[in-house]
Amino acid sequence: MRSVSRVEDVSINTVAKLLADAGEACAAFHDEAVRGVKSKRVRCDEIWSFVYAKKRTVPTAKAAPDGAGDAWTWTALDADTKLLVSFLVANRDAPSAHDFMKDVASRLANQVQVTTDANKVYLDAVEGAFGGDVDYAKLIKIYGDGPSCAGRYSPAECTGIIKERMMGNPDPKHISTSYVERQNLSIRMSMRRFTRLTNAFRKKLASHIDMVALYTVWYNFVRQHKTLRCSPAMAGGLSKTLWGMEDVVALIDVRAAKPNRPAVYKVGNSN
Repeated sequence: MRSVSRVEDVSINTVAKLLADAGEACAAFHDEAVRGVKSKRVRCDEIWSFVYAKKRTVPTAKAAPDGAGDAWTWTALDADTKLLVSFLVANRDAPSAHDFMKDVASRLANQVQVTTDANKVYLDAVEGAFGGDVDYAKLIKIYGDGPSCAGRYSPAECTGIIKERMMGNPDPKHISTSYVERQNLSIRMSMRRFTRLTNAFRKKLASHIDMVALYTVWYNFVRQHKTLRCSPAMAGGLSKTLWGMEDVVALIDVRAAKPNRPAVYKVGNSN
């Protein structure tokens, strides 16, 4: 952000304000536009980051704001179109899981197969959101000891997996979390705030959420997926053409033009 302010010769507060406006506009647009998704398979996961300070150091941090500490981003990915159906920045607990899965269910147009990891909070959340209209399975990974030379941040070695049916009749061939875990890697590579061992973390939770919202719209509508050769929104039938960043700017302008009225997002390339 400071680099941008230097290159454009503007105050860093101006850059921060633009990020906030973009995040709010993108969050509102995603909430309105990503509806009625005709998905067959949805995979869910969580990715860790932190705001201001890590959870264990918040009690001793100076002037820690509300929301400081661990910030988990819940993501739901369509396995076929690679569309980010839903996201939520919250705690990694049962209430957050319920809110997240209800939002996922509200955006889908038909019964789907849902796959999650072994996080136990998903079971009640999926049942509460979908009732019996879901084919739900868990992928449980078994980890062994890491290499003897592994450092503190080296992951343990995955020695096996267990596919466990929880509800409905999920297809065993499609019980996987690979795509959504790869999406987590894209998030870490695209947003510096998610990089481990970094000083680029956000100082405020609201700013962190704004960045995730901006990334989601960029990923769904602007970024061309290399394998699909189109954007996930195009593959999912939510857009007919590939967006440019000028279309994202248009979202901000539309929201700013009528602050006291419901925003109507009609971007040229999105219809």
